Amino acid sequence: MTAIRPREFLMIPGPTPVPDEVLEAHAKHPLGHRSQEFSQILDEAIEGLSWLAASENEPLILTSSGTGAMDAAVANTINRGDRVLSLVCGVFGERFAKIATAYGAEVERLSAEPGNAIDPEKVDAALKKNAGIKAVTITHNETSTGVINDLEAIARVARKHDALILVDAVTSFGAAPVEIDGWDLDVVVTGSQKALMLPPGLAFIYLSQRAWNSYESCTNGRFYLDLGRYLKSQKEKTTPFTPNVSLIRALTASLTMMKADGKESIFARHRKLREMLRKAIVETGLKPFVEESCASPTITSILPPEDMTVPEIRQRLKDDYRIIVADGQDELKGKIFRIGHMGYVFERDIAMTIAALQNVLDRRSSSSSSSKSASLR
Repeated sequence: MTAIRPREFLMIPGPTPVPDEVLEAHAKHPLGHRSQEFSQILDEAIEGLSWLAASENEPLILTSSGTGAMDAAVANTINRGDRVLSLVCGVFGERFAKIATAYGAEVERLSAEPGNAIDPEKVDAALKKNAGIKAVTITHNETSTGVINDLEAIARVARKHDALILVDAVTSFGAAPVEIDGWDLDVVVTGSQKALMLPPGLAFIYLSQRAWNSYESCTNGRFYLDLGRYLKSQKEKTTPFTPNVSLIRALTASLTMMKADGKESIFARHRKLREMLRKAIVETGLKPFVEESCASPTITSILPPEDMTVPEIRQRLKDDYRIIVADGQDELKGKIFRIGHMGYVFERDIAMTIAALQNVLDRRSSSSSSSKSASLR
């Protein structure tokens, strides 16, 4: 017999909680992807994504992870031997650099210490020093550390040096402003399982006219991720390959909910959740890993107390409260834990998580005091 237990509650950077309305849309019987009904749903999804981005660039929908869209961003604009400046302040900025390297680009890295944002002035200096850089890659919101970069300022620097800017906005798009047209961004990618409140499985990519010009002269071998195929098919209200029809239908439900809230309201909610969580963390006696000036609105990284490890905190939250928080990644594994607050997350969720964390910390203190008393007897 299976015991009745509450479901695990995800307070991680993704996948994120999914609204019932979206799950219900996702659970409907699949449609034929060459049917008129699916064409109408695809059209609605594209219109909603265009509204969310406030961009004239048509969004392309890929059945892949966000990394698949990052791969497509490089594969369709960067030739072997092209020079690329990759801005790295964590795992996902480094991933963009590795993808560019895999396609034969000559990659120069500009790195910031984990927990720090990329300095636009250093980007300017790097582009001055390295003449002939074709493209700059950047992760807008670095999930591995909880840092958000000043994308607008960095994009302005890239434009000044006539470099394309390729943006991983996987954990910022839909939760924070990403002004594709206003900031003159060339390629922007994101994924379904973050602020868009969907299960994993879809990725989205927007290309400027400059990026499409680069596509025309790009000689990389590619097939499934050939973005020209997607654009051509979408003009005909279809897709080049079998898409995840259930997720695209769920996407229309999610975007309908987001439209009802309004973008500014959604952005404000994410800022409020960040402020609420950071304030509560300090009140528990812990310290956020990132300074306020570059703190992400969607993910907060926290340093553990000296007398308790990250694995202990995560395990106790999971065992006692069924709340899942994330470990650090790579060099930060075991050194920080990360709480996600993007998409379908609200004040009650932050309050619940903080209360559980406080209880975990209090029990540690009580346990420590009991052990000391026992040793004195």
